[in-house]
This record gives sequence, structure tokens and C-alpha cells, in this order.
Amino acid sequence: MRTPLRAAMGLAVLLACCAPAPAEDKRLLLVTDSGGFVHDSVGFAEQTLKEIGPKHGFAVTCYRFTRDPDKKVKFKPKKDGPEVEATALEEYAARFRGPTGLVVGPEHCGRVNKDTLKNFDAVLFFTTGNPLTKEELKDLTEWVKAGGAFAGTHCASDTLYNTEYGDLVGGYFDGHPWHQKVKLKVEDPKHPAAAGFEDGAEITDEIYQFRKEPYSREKLRILLSIDNSSIDVKKGKRPDQDYAVAWVQEFGKGKVFYTSLGHRKDVWKDERFQKHLIGGLKWAVGEAKGDATPSGKLPAKP
Repeated sequence: MRTPLRAAMGLAVLLACCAPAPAEDKRLLLVTDSGGFVHDSVGFAEQTLKEIGPKHGFAVTCYRFTRDPDKKVKFKPKKDGPEVEATALEEYAARFRGPTGLVVGPEHCGRVNKDTLKNFDAVLFFTTGNPLTKEELKDLTEWVKAGGAFAGTHCASDTLYNTEYGDLVGGYFDGHPWHQKVKLKVEDPKHPAAAGFEDGAEITDEIYQFRKEPYSREKLRILLSIDNSSIDVKKGKRPDQDYAVAWVQEFGKGKVFYTSLGHRKDVWKDERFQKHLIGGLKWAVGEAKGDATPSGKLPAKP
């Protein structure tokens, strides 16, 4: 005859065996290779993501340099000094260290290609210049089209000009006429990638404008934009005065999230921005629901 204690123990074992296994963290690759301008907030980006990522189910790996580290280059270690020959990694490490205070060594290097992408669920660019070769860019776009998740912050739109990358990220940087406190318009308050900001929220950051193409509301779901009453629109270039801040889109079977915020160190420490970023990443990897219907294809508001 079974005692109540034995029955309870048996039930506990049964429930433990039937309980679903805890979900594994999504593997996020942060790429900060800055072949163009090096932002001093790069270190804060890496630190912040490594702090908050695990709390939200992301295991974060960072590649600070993604090009050929052994390529021979010439550069001036000092502005007025003589030119010297060095490896591309040595040159970049010297240039990167100044604004960021970070070391870049072989352990911080990695290539973004089909062999490495299979080890990640999402890729986040905080980059400038050309961090990928043509073949690597093809690998990245095909990976996203096959169902991968891509995200970009701030200067990710100042990267890989005149390539398919522009369609992937959604727009190309065309200057930053405003570095000031601005008001944000939340165009889709239900989207997880708009989390953290209420309509009319104020934030101080370097504010981008985007080239006429490939940016388009016919392709992108705009989540945040500038309330033009908070800026001098005469400083901008766009005739339509459309100054988007964040958007999402579907790219083949994959998903893309981009936010132009993140220039300033204090923005990366702002809990509103962190919620915005994590919400976008969660949506991109399929862990949060949100509509990606392009804004230009939505029914007109009455």
C-alpha cells in the first residue's frame, strides 16, 4: 500500500520529468568594427549588452575586428610623425584605443561568414566603414533571408555603402544635423521594439537623417520618429521632413530591427533605450510578436 508521502514523491518526480527544459539563451553576435569613425560609446555598448543580455536570454559574443588582421598597411601612429608599416590589426588597435580605451587583440577578432553565422541566432552591428568583404556580405544577407535575425544601432547605417546591405539595414546615414534634446513620436506603441518610450518622450542624442534611398516607408515599419516641433527642420535635407529613428522589416524569412539612437554613452545606460533595444532583439529572434507591415501600406488614419 502506498503511503501519502510516497505518492507525493512519485508525483513530484513525474512532474519534474514532464516539465519542459529551460529555454537556451539566444546567441547574439555584437560587431563593433569601425573602419570609419570610431565612436567612444562602443565600449559602453559592449559592456551594456554583456550586462543586460543574459538577463533577457541573450548570450553575447563581441567581435571588435572582423577584417584580415595580417594585411600589411602603412599609418602614422602620431599625427605629425612618420609613416610606419604594421598589420591591419595593429593599426586598428592603435586607432580604436584612443576613443574607446579598449584593447583589440587576436582574441577580439572574428570573421562574419557562413561558417561563423551558423553559431549565432542574431547579429547586431554597431559599425562604420566596411567590416565585411563582398563574399561575407553575401553570406550575411543569405543568412538573414533564410531566417536569421539582424539588428543595427546608430552608425550601423553608416556602413557598407552602395551594396545590398543598404536594403538589409533599411537606410543609409546622410548626416546628423541635430545633437540635442528631441521629442520622439511613437508610431507603433504596440510593437515590442517601441518599448521603453512613450509618445512625446524626450532624449538627448545625435540625431540622424537618411538618404532618399533605400529608406522608404513603403518597405519599413517605422516605430519611432522625431517630433519635428522639437527641432529646426531647416537644418535637415529631406524635402518630406520625414526623420525616422527606429524601424523593423522582414527580410526574406528573417527579421531586421534598426535604431539610430546610441551615439552617446549615457543613452546606452538609459533604461528606456535598453528596453527599446531588447524589445527589438526579442522581436527579431521571434520571441516577441509585432507587426512588420510597412508604414506606407497601413490604412490611412481617420
